[in-house]
Order: sequence, then structure tokens, then C-alpha cells
Amino acid sequence: MLENAFFQDLAVLMSIAGLVAVVFARLGWPKVIGYILAGILMSEYTWGGEFLMDSGSTKIVGQLGIVFLMFGMGLSFSTKDISKIRSVVLPAAILDTLVMIWLGYTVGTRIFGWGAVASVFLGVAMCDSATTLLAKIVDELGWGRRPFAKYVLGTSVCEDIVCVGALAVVTGFAQGGRMSAGALLTSLGGLAVFFLTVLVFGYILIPRLLVSVAKRKDDESLVLAVLGICFFVSYFAYRFHFSLALGAFLCGLIGASSEVRHRLAGLVGPLKTMYSAVFFVSIGLMVDPSAFWQCLPQILLVSAVILVGKATNNTLAALATGLDVKTSVQHGFALAQTGEFAFMVAILYASLAGRTTDRLFEIAVGSSLLTMLVSPFLIRISDAAGDLAVRRTPARMRDWLETYRAWLEKLRNADESRARFLLRVTAIKLGIYAVLMLSVSVVCAMLHTFDYTRFSAFFECHDNLFFFVVANVFSVALMPLVVSTSRTLGDELAELLAGEGSARWRQSARQLIRFVVLVAVVSLFFIEWAMINASVLPFHVEVQGVSLALIVGVGIFGWRFFVKAGRRATQRFQEALTVEERQAGLTLTTTVALPEGLVHRLRLDADSPAIGESVVSLNIRAKTGAVVMAVERDGVVARNVGAEWEFRIGDVIVAIGEQAQIAALKDLLGVTG
Repeated sequence: MLENAFFQDLAVLMSIAGLVAVVFARLGWPKVIGYILAGILMSEYTWGGEFLMDSGSTKIVGQLGIVFLMFGMGLSFSTKDISKIRSVVLPAAILDTLVMIWLGYTVGTRIFGWGAVASVFLGVAMCDSATTLLAKIVDELGWGRRPFAKYVLGTSVCEDIVCVGALAVVTGFAQGGRMSAGALLTSLGGLAVFFLTVLVFGYILIPRLLVSVAKRKDDESLVLAVLGICFFVSYFAYRFHFSLALGAFLCGLIGASSEVRHRLAGLVGPLKTMYSAVFFVSIGLMVDPSAFWQCLPQILLVSAVILVGKATNNTLAALATGLDVKTSVQHGFALAQTGEFAFMVAILYASLAGRTTDRLFEIAVGSSLLTMLVSPFLIRISDAAGDLAVRRTPARMRDWLETYRAWLEKLRNADESRARFLLRVTAIKLGIYAVLMLSVSVVCAMLHTFDYTRFSAFFECHDNLFFFVVANVFSVALMPLVVSTSRTLGDELAELLAGEGSARWRQSARQLIRFVVLVAVVSLFFIEWAMINASVLPFHVEVQGVSLALIVGVGIFGWRFFVKAGRRATQRFQEALTVEERQAGLTLTTTVALPEGLVHRLRLDADSPAIGESVVSLNIRAKTGAVVMAVERDGVVARNVGAEWEFRIGDVIVAIGEQAQIAALKDLLGVTG
């Protein structure tokens, strides 16, 4: 890559992208289409020669566009908004994705005569809707407050997530050029491990880091910190044979769980705009107009399958989840297109397979462009189409749908017993712990295979011992959390299974169930630990003995440290998941009127025995009867104080209770005032 060629090509591309952006903004057309058309006009296939000095450098810069696009997509994801409509958007997104992948696979294998891998890539390119385009059209029409709008955008965002996972899976087993059940299961397992590992560690470590950096009021440090994390995780996704898009999207999700998410979006926005424009232009550079013309029948067929298939899938899914007929029809019409994701799938397939006779690149890009052009028209007529569907629906069918919708609403509002809820939550926690233990050990085993000679010959000779100790210390650190969660699981199962009978019988049954659950769970984790160690165990007996003694010593003497670290990590994880609720609660800190005399504010000094302890470890409710409503820390009020909330010096506890209860709470916390 020549330095002069790179900067000349970048200057040309950015100038043309800027001109296209201005022109298409004046015309009110999607800029993405303009970028791709500009790339086609500059393509070597259009003029028969190279327009740019080094098109390879442009493709590399285009890869940065993928990273910034997916990072921005994850950063804009709102768990709070999606959770309100999850009963509609999640089933619709999953159904539409699965059906469209199947349709793409069927069209590719049965009609085009392609192989399995190319057909699956076609299906993945057909399954995602254009989130950015949808948001722009809905905003320009002024339809943001219409009932269907929130469901359309929510479904599109959920499809983004599902399709990122699907792309990671097909990339994993496409490396070998063929599909098989074993390759699929391996890719799914690897995807699950990578996904959970990045999210769990990210939610625990990164939001707190970003908030700490943001306090310095230095935008440069903040943007470099988050981009460093983003590219680091994207690189690991690439090394594990997943796409760069997966790592960037996960980092965006983690960044969205930080209290500085809006500031991050503003800082990264210009970079996203620049590199994504180059990315779309680079797609156009790969397009052969003559191949477009030759593939016109295939492009029209795939476009028709996308329009009809996605409209039908999303209309039926909306009806099945309880939406009315008009909203369901509008939901289906609005989602009948593909967008930027199809371009990423096309360019990824081109990078894996090169120029092939199947012309998947041209078909995917052409059908996506065509459906994007048709989409504004479909959304505009969806209102009239919805009214027509309501008039043509038989009265008996409307009555049946109304009864079905009322039944669904009643089912969704049904209360879940606290015991069943906690049982499900604790089981999920244990599953996450098991996956984390496995993932860290797998990473250590893979890092052991690298050649560290250039780094350090000494480390190369002893890297097996190092990674063995790291993997096992992490496993030992997880055990306090496993034991604590196992006890909770045993308590909840005992509550459900003890049944009726005498008090003595119920007590004996509960004790037996608790013991069996604790032994079973700890045994399973021990078996997993033993199986994992088989892959990273040092070869020499003396080294094995020394390393095992070191691990046992760390476990014995560091037990209390691991317990506190686990509680702190759990608290940070919960804070990351509830950041939007906590930010929304800040505006209500002084507006809620409570009975006078019941609310008390207690400040924790340095000598308070509660410092470093949590709500559950102090057992506040059982010992005092008072209720902790909120905690004020550094001027910020946290209302979602969970059981794992850890108290610090200077915390102001807002508690509710009678005088005797508050007095007991003061004694417990060591508060004298």
C-alpha cells in the first residue's frame, strides 16, 4: 500500500461521498444508495480500468466502516424500550429471520443450483431489515407516534441482533467451504461462549471504566478508550473465526449500558459517518454493472421473495402476538426490505469466496437496493392497506382475533410466583458461571498454542504453567459465587417441592433438598473443572504439584477476597443492565411524596461495620424490619438497590420504617446520629 496512493484515493472518495451526501439530502433520497451508485460509477468494471490508484486500500478502510456501523448500532440499542414490547418484537424477529434464511437457502439450492454455503449466505442477506432507513422514513412522514412505529423499529433492531449471530455462525463453518451438523454445532457453541464471555466481563468492567474516564471531562481520552476496547474485541472475534461485526456490535451493547452512552454516541458519530460512507462506496467499487444486467432475473426473483416473504412473515407474527389487523399489516409492509446488513453479508462472502460464478454479491446488493427503493412507497400505502384489510376481514374473524388478543393480554399480566422467578434467575446464573469457566479455560488453551519466542524465550518455555494457573485461579474465584447461588437454588427448590405435611416433615424435606442441590451443583462444576484441566495441565509432575499447591493456597487464603469480588462484580453487572432505569429514576428523587416520619437518611462513616458489606450479607430486612429504598452516592441517587448492592464510605441510605425499626437499622449500620 503506497502512502501517496492511499491518501489520494481517500481524498477522492471523501470528496465524492460529500457531494453525494449533499445532493441526495436535497432530493430526500437515502444516501446509502447514492454512495453505492458513486462506487459503481468509479468501478473498474464500468470503465475497464482502475479509477483509483490502489483499490485494496479502500477495501481495508471499508472494513473500518463495518466496525463503526455495528458499534453505532449496538450503542443505539435500548433494553428499556425493547423490554416494553418484547412480547411482540422478539417473536416477530426470530420468526422472520428463520423463515427468510430458509427461503434464501431454498432459492439458492433449488432454483439457482448453488452450494449450501452460498445459499445460506443468501438467506442471511435476505433476513434483516433496514433500521436506519425505517427510522428516517417514519420520521419524515411524521408517523412516529402511530401504534405500528414502535413495533417496526423494535423488530428491526431485534433482527439486527439475531442476524449478527447468524452471520457469525455461517462465517464460522464457511471457512471449510461446506456445511455439516458438526460444524454448525461447533459454531453455535463457540458463538455462545464468545457472546456470553464478552457481555459478562464487559458489563462488569467496561461501564465503570468509561464512567471513570468520563469524569475527567476529556473527550479525547473517552473516545480513545472506547474505540480501543471496540477494536480489541473485534480483533478477538476475527481470531475466533467470527466476523468483525460481531465484536463491534457487542462493544456497542456494552457501551449502551454505560451512563455516558449519549456522550459516546456524539463522539463516535462523525467517525461512523466517515468510515461507513467509504464502506458503501467500496461496495459499489466491487459491483460489475454488466453482471447486474446479467443477474437481473435473479435480482428480481430475490427481491420479490424478500418483499412478499418479509411482509407475510411480519404480518402473521404481529397477528400471532396480539396486534390488531391494521397495525399488523402496517408492521408487515414497513419491514418488507433489506438494508445495510445485506451489503455486509455480500462483502464478507466476497472476501471468503472471491469472485465466483454464483454472483451472490451482485444479487444480494441488487435486491437490497431495489427493496430499499420500494420501501418508502410501501410504508406510505401501508395506512390505506391496513384500512382495506380491516374492512375485508370477516366479522367472525375480527371477533376471534379480539378474543385471542384479550387472552394473550391476560396471560402476559399473570403474576409469576416469587419462588419460580428466583429459581429461573439462579439457574441462569449457574449456567453463566459454567460458560465463563469453560470460556476462560478455552482461551487459555488457545493462547498456549501461540509462539511467544519473539516476545520472551523464558515465557515460551513456561507459558503452559502460566495459563494453567490463570485458568484455575479464575475457576477458584468462581466457586464462592457457585456455592452461594447453589444454596439459593436449593432454598427455592425446597420451597416448591417440600409440599404439604407436618412442620417437621417440611423442615426435613427442605434440608434434604438443599443438601442434594448443593452437592449436585458443586459436583457438576468440579467435573467440568477436571475435564477442562485435561487440556491445559502441565506435563511435568513436579510442575503439576507446585501449580496445584499454589492454586489451593490462593483458594484458601483468598476466599473472603473472592466473595467480596464476586458480590462487587454481580452488583456492577446489575447496574449495567439497569442503567436506563437508574437514569430515569434520577428525575424522581425529589418528586415522590412519602408519609412524614417514615423516611430516614442515614450516612455511613468510615468506621461503619457496613462498609464493604451488601444488603444481603447484612440481612437488613430480617434483622431490622426497615426497607432500603435508595442509596445516594456522590450526588447520584440509585433507586434500584438490589440484594448485592455493596455499601461504601459516604453512602446516604434512604430507608423507610417505624422508629423502632430505624433504631435497629442504626445499630446494625453503626450510625450514631
